[in-house]
Amino acid sequence: MTRLFNQPSAFAGELVEGFVAAHASMVRQVPGGVVRNTRSTEGCVAVVIGGGSGHYPAFAGLVGQGLAHAAVMGNLFASPSAQQIYGVAKLAQRGGGVLLGYGNYAGDVLHFGLAKDRLNAEGIPCEVIAVTDDISSAAVDEIHKRRGIAGDLVVFKAASAAAEAGYEFSDVVRVARHANERTRSLGVAFSGCTLPGAEHPLFEVPIGKMALGMGIHGEPGIDEGPVPTADELAELLVGSLLKELPVGITQPQGQRVAVILNGLGSVKYEELFVVYRRVAQLLANVGLTVIEPEVGELVTSFDMAGVSLTLCWLDEELERFWRAPTSTPAYRKGSLQIAEALNELDLQPIEQQIIPQASARSRRSARCVVQVLEIARHTVLTHVEELGRIDAVAGDGDHGIGMQRGVSAAVAKAHEVLELGAGAGTVMRFAADAWADKAGGTSGAIWGVALTALGNSLGDVRSPDAATVAEGIRKASEGIMHFGKARVGDKTLVDVLVPFSQSLVDSAAQGLELPEAWSIAAIVAEQAAAATAQLRPRIGRARPLAEKSLGTVDAGAFSLSLIINAIKPAMLAGAPAASSRIKETVHE
Repeated sequence: MTRLFNQPSAFAGELVEGFVAAHASMVRQVPGGVVRNTRSTEGCVAVVIGGGSGHYPAFAGLVGQGLAHAAVMGNLFASPSAQQIYGVAKLAQRGGGVLLGYGNYAGDVLHFGLAKDRLNAEGIPCEVIAVTDDISSAAVDEIHKRRGIAGDLVVFKAASAAAEAGYEFSDVVRVARHANERTRSLGVAFSGCTLPGAEHPLFEVPIGKMALGMGIHGEPGIDEGPVPTADELAELLVGSLLKELPVGITQPQGQRVAVILNGLGSVKYEELFVVYRRVAQLLANVGLTVIEPEVGELVTSFDMAGVSLTLCWLDEELERFWRAPTSTPAYRKGSLQIAEALNELDLQPIEQQIIPQASARSRRSARCVVQVLEIARHTVLTHVEELGRIDAVAGDGDHGIGMQRGVSAAVAKAHEVLELGAGAGTVMRFAADAWADKAGGTSGAIWGVALTALGNSLGDVRSPDAATVAEGIRKASEGIMHFGKARVGDKTLVDVLVPFSQSLVDSAAQGLELPEAWSIAAIVAEQAAAATAQLRPRIGRARPLAEKSLGTVDAGAFSLSLIINAIKPAMLAGAPAASSRIKETVHE
């Protein structure tokens, strides 16, 4: 368990403060994460990595010369927001483009994808690399669905060394993808991990058992068996990885590999060395040459007792980058000349958004938007424990907490900009950024996309009507499916959002007013949410445990349905009667 903390909610922020204080010569804190505190070559490609906190030394510990230019740090086990990623990348970029690297978790895919689009729209070349090294998380024919674990280090280091060597943007991207294609990992866990302030671990492994294929966010393994000896574990890990050779490699004999034996938090270095002794023997026995192996904690999961083994099949270029010198707080190799330190003028602040002018009509509607968000907050707070329980069936159980953080931040920001004279669309857009920023994770990204699309549709001039809201919800649905890659039937929020959206569009086309159209669509949403209980997840963290989730509704779909029904029929109606109904609902 995590024993040393102040307020659990402040843990992620305070760990960043302490980390930077301990390594001030190498890193500097910026909003959303850390950047190198040494000067990088102008015109070089910036490699910006990130994900949830709780995995040190990933991700902040890998920022420094020869490795990442910056790291974006989300809350504990939660993706950073698109706003955080964008802001850190803007500060880190040196004119040669930005490569964003992360571990292929649903929330990261959404947030990093949104940040990429925003950077590209501003003329900053940007691409993403989602690391997919964990062989237990998807079959080889769905390799794009695999998650990233300790193989992150290999991919990030290859890309960063290429950038350091002066490679052009397209070649840095090529190197990163090539390294990812040649990297394979597998992990096991002997116990779960417990977040600060939590009374129970995110998952449990029976005493005397080992979970095969755990995830670094506390996702349970795909199988259980008795705890093996150190040699037996080495044989299991090596044997499993050798069964799947990268494309273009037909046999291991004569190949050269980078090897990482990674501890996940509670397995000590002495134990790792005992296991690695046998790993080295097994790799030599099949004719593999190991290049500069790493044994230790490279990607952790708080106090999880577990290990993972990573193999990267090297060619001449990848070997050169794997051997390249680097100097970061948590990972050092070879020797290099220390670059000049940054000064205060090197990091220019990001311009703050201004509040655009709005019509009196839209400002009145903005007050209804705030009241609707208050209803959403009341609904989430009422059901927060239930949402967590549903999510824990086949996930990590943080959906309720994430929704609570997100909607509370959205309400606070909405009130703030409302007092500055913002219209309905601007209130919704600012609320969207705050929700995504504070909630993190998949749900934060999804609600950020949805509210942004709705805000864009509302605008700051007219009062919202059924057609305007229907169009906003339709664009929200399209945006979520574009960034998150989910489709109807995947057992996600999309299974509610799509039929709800279609119902609104149909009602608007028939000339129905917003309250009536919303009420009809709310029934559709409730039925669609209930129907997710019979679906098997085909995307996200719950997918490896698809059978376990049968009979339980999807947490994201359920929370969306709850909110939709809580605010019917007055959402964004704007009329005095509708406003009264909202207030009555809030006080109930």
